[in-house]
Amino acid sequence: MTESLRINPREIKKCLGSRILGQAGLFFRSLASTNDVAKHLASSGMKEGTIVFAESQSRGKGRLGRKWFSPEGGLWFSLILRPYIEPKQALKLTLLGSVAVVKTMNVLYGIRAEIKWPNDVLIDGRKVCGILTEASIRGKNLDFAVLGFGVNANFDLESFPRYLRDSATTLRAQLQKEVSREILLCKLLENAEISYELLKRGKFEEILDDWRKVSGFLGSFVRIQDGQRTIAGTALDLDAGGALIVKLEDGDLHKVLSGDVISVIQTRRFGQNGN
Repeated sequence: MTESLRINPREIKKCLGSRILGQAGLFFRSLASTNDVAKHLASSGMKEGTIVFAESQSRGKGRLGRKWFSPEGGLWFSLILRPYIEPKQALKLTLLGSVAVVKTMNVLYGIRAEIKWPNDVLIDGRKVCGILTEASIRGKNLDFAVLGFGVNANFDLESFPRYLRDSATTLRAQLQKEVSREILLCKLLENAEISYELLKRGKFEEILDDWRKVSGFLGSFVRIQDGQRTIAGTALDLDAGGALIVKLEDGDLHKVLSGDVISVIQTRRFGQNGN
């Protein structure tokens, strides 16, 4: 640990209850992208479960090539994973990560966080966390995956660029106080490991069940940008691989493997699906 770090790796080591995830870690004052560093380390043979953390990122990465705003006070980290799954199943890692985030926030803070497919965690309709999975493929197999988390924790809403202030929030703004990032990180790693072990044991359906309970839009009318086209219909469910099943306006069912939910018209109350 260096004196310039605000988070305390020694405290994390003390409170961490996971067996693998986070037991090895590298902590930095600033990085361009924790995902990029984690990918480099993974390709060099770094062991599974290693965490790469940065107090801030200058080029934090979101989905679809977007930049992720990453000032000091957030929780910006990436995990190296080596699951025995097919490359096309990498979406499962994003989904288990989002479930872990929601479970952690709900238990630690009593916040009713919810998931917007495929990778966002929202509070009161505003984004508080994003997750980015990047995979490396060797031949037909997945060599490793990097699971990146960006949690808006302890900084002011005024720190956001103006174009984000209506769509994003922070834990500090929601709770009106700062949170312990050490405890948040420990509990998040522990919950992620529980879900990851389920995935490795072939019990992904249990993760999907948890995901459905905290999804904020299943049963609602959605518009999804999928490449150059817009898909509109009712979000019905996820399939066994995590793809979103949408009932189109003409009645046909369509599976969305990747895309961006650009609007949601709620047709049910949150929690109706079992939470």
